[in-house]
Amino acid sequence: MEHYDIISDRQQAVLTYLTNLNIPFTTYNHPEGKTIEEAKRWWHDDGSVHCKNIFMRNHKGDQHYLICFPCDDDLAIHDLEHWLKDVLVSRGMKAPGKLSFASAERMMRYLGLEPGSVSPFGLINDTEHHVILFLDERLKDAQSLSFHPNDCHGTVVISQQAFRRFLSCVGNRVEYIQTSCRGL
Repeated sequence: MEHYDIISDRQQAVLTYLTNLNIPFTTYNHPEGKTIEEAKRWWHDDGSVHCKNIFMRNHKGDQHYLICFPCDDDLAIHDLEHWLKDVLVSRGMKAPGKLSFASAERMMRYLGLEPGSVSPFGLINDTEHHVILFLDERLKDAQSLSFHPNDCHGTVVISQQAFRRFLSCVGNRVEYIQTSCRGL
């Protein structure tokens, strides 16, 4: 039996969480897809917006950010740092300073995930709501979204309405941002 025929404990936790809250979704398994290029080979053409997810930290390491945006985009981190500073300070939050990718240890500590499996579903493991989720504003217009179910051997497709319900249930702070260089 291939690994992608087996549902991992992390994936089962996501599916159980969604099912217990009556949040509709579809899912399928596939060979490992730790990078966008690898995952593209296995994604179904289902009309959903497939997302790239990165886990970052501020310069002090005391705040962590999960940033999700359309998979074919690149993230201008330097521009994002300036934009986040302006937005967060205007909302009474502390500026992040220099952003860097969070380590695998931090990823496991705050999201219970390994590199290559990052997704908003990792927020089910952040019971203290430490991580702030930043979603690209263009994702608001998507009918459905696709993410790893905390395991890079599968994909969960979830409608916009169901995803917003999921976010409401996990309780982390969510901000919509502009991740592309347009207008920064």
